[in-house]
Amino acid sequence: MLILRIALGLALAYVALVVLAWLFQERLAFPAPRAPVPDPQRLGVTNGERIELVMADGTKLAGWYLAPVRAGAQHAAPLHLSPALLWFYGNGENIATIWPILRDFQPPAAALLVVDYPGYGGSDGRTTEAGLYRAADAAYTALAARPEVDPRRIYVYGRSLGSAAATYTATRHPVSGLILESPFTNAADMARDAYRILPRFILRLSLDNLGRMNQVHCPVLVFHGTADRLVPIAMGRQVAAAAAGPVEFVLIEGSGHNETYDLGGKQYRDKVWAFVAGPATPRHP
Repeated sequence: MLILRIALGLALAYVALVVLAWLFQERLAFPAPRAPVPDPQRLGVTNGERIELVMADGTKLAGWYLAPVRAGAQHAAPLHLSPALLWFYGNGENIATIWPILRDFQPPAAALLVVDYPGYGGSDGRTTEAGLYRAADAAYTALAARPEVDPRRIYVYGRSLGSAAATYTATRHPVSGLILESPFTNAADMARDAYRILPRFILRLSLDNLGRMNQVHCPVLVFHGTADRLVPIAMGRQVAAAAAGPVEFVLIEGSGHNETYDLGGKQYRDKVWAFVAGPATPRHP
């Protein structure tokens, strides 16, 4: 009888775990750290401004726009249409935590735009997979409409979770290049790797980078840390191999999932800069 009670208790506990995982999987995938979007001017980012975008459903998104700056200049002063980089960060980040990276990685003479996802940072709403993609659409549209931005030379960057927004954007809008950092294959593979005891049928998320890559014909640049235990490097290789266009895969030696900027350093930054400085070759989805 005691063994039966123990077995029943374990079964009930497992069912409860499965139900909780089904209910709260979006909160696990999108932890949505909150923080006010800082004023770039007060941080010394003189070419930056806080912006607000409105998604199709009325959700307000907070963001940063960094105007293009000529080499050696202290202020934004575009003389002609400039390339632009649309930035999608990882699931535990927001603008308030990564603004020094945005400042340091902005390519010379190129614009940069980043928005906090719904529920993240200073943005309203709650993050869902569909909401993530709607935010990406709004950000792309806003960037392409900037008068100083060349819409034929928009590049997209996505790190970790942001890789899903980036691959989505590259299959829905004309982009000249796609940069991915620590990309995963899809939500199912991540769940299988991290939550092996849970059944697959409860998963509602897709986040299918691998499935979208055969629709990506623009040049692709992929970075991945060799010691990444959160998103195995094998996933990054699979994503890169699935691209329909030219791909360069760059290893960041010794880097875990959250050390890529520090360990990649100038070499990482310069790779991004050179990629964005490439010719205007937009690929339409």
